[in-house]
Amino acid sequence: MRFVTIRLRTLLTALLLCGALVLGCGVAYATDAAQVWTSGARSLPVYCVERSDNKIAISFDCAWGTEHTDAILAALGASGVRATFFCVQFWAEEHPDYLKKIADAGHEVGTHSATHSYMSRLSEAEIRAELSSSSAAIAAVTGAPVTLFRPPYGDYDDLLIDTCRDMGLMPVQWDVDSLDWKDLSATEIVGRITSRTSAGSIILCHNNGLHTAEALPAVIDALRAKGYEFVPIGELLYYENYTIDATGRQILQTAH
Repeated sequence: MRFVTIRLRTLLTALLLCGALVLGCGVAYATDAAQVWTSGARSLPVYCVERSDNKIAISFDCAWGTEHTDAILAALGASGVRATFFCVQFWAEEHPDYLKKIADAGHEVGTHSATHSYMSRLSEAEIRAELSSSSAAIAAVTGAPVTLFRPPYGDYDDLLIDTCRDMGLMPVQWDVDSLDWKDLSATEIVGRITSRTSAGSIILCHNNGLHTAEALPAVIDALRAKGYEFVPIGELLYYENYTIDATGRQILQTAH
């Protein structure tokens, strides 16, 4: 009976946490984020930002291939949108020409780890090695320091989040998932993003999504028509005098 009671308490805690996520950065974000948030962490990355100025950010994870990356960069360039790209070290080393294209186009580049591992399973020394080597590989090409980190698979625990912060990296998730990696149609991608985005949202896409580039012009036009302004994640975040609530929303603390 004691074992059953403990298991029930654990299940109740997980359900309460998922409920908190649903009340966080919009209903759309909650279910997407809850599906990947598996580590039971208490130290949280930033999922979205509380803002009153309608700024939002669109981001792209780079781990596999480049076939659609030129089209994505062209769509962003035509719309004058600066985005954030999170690159895995092995991708950056295999495609330095594309990493340079991304940086030269004015986009921000963060690390997505060295090996795209489940980093909640790593020791502190292994985490530090992943983040140090991947940041160095990216900076060697872009010439800019790396300040942002997105955990592969959205997986993290206290140790990972605390370690990356100690290394001067801001851990970033997302509150709007395009699901472009599932090869959704452009129309489906547009619908998912535009119906789920709110002020301070961080949108997740992938550099090699099959229909991502096709969807981008409609996404950008629709969100701008709603009054949103696209900025890189680094310009969306707060770096001092902030808190992060239980849903991962970053909140600026103002003096009273």
